[in-house]
Amino acid sequence: MSKVPYTDDVLPSDADILPLPDVAERLGIVVTRVHDLLREGSLLAIRRGGIVYVPAQLLSDEGIGKHVPGLISVLRDGGYTDAEILSYLYTEDDSLPGRPVDALHGHLAREVMRRAQAMAF
Repeated sequence: MSKVPYTDDVLPSDADILPLPDVAERLGIVVTRVHDLLREGSLLAIRRGGIVYVPAQLLSDEGIGKHVPGLISVLRDGGYTDAEILSYLYTEDDSLPGRPVDALHGHLAREVMRRAQAMAF
């Protein structure tokens, strides 16, 4: 089995991140299923201090954020690296307002998706 995919730590130092066992617990699945979700591109991970983490804001109370896998897919298809995707999600955008990662959990989620589609092509 291949290693768990992760990217450079491009997140702000105060970003809420979860180690993979905590992600598994929160999703109610085994940690190897989290590895599968990372390999499939449903989630993204970083490595910080030798530990692989998932940004907590990619999750919702119900599981993986509704728009997260699609957003990752659209941006990857457009040539964006995982580091670039996370940088985009965590960069302030006054026209939203706020960061795209925050908007994914509210009424602006479709706008974030629309912008991602425009950026990718």
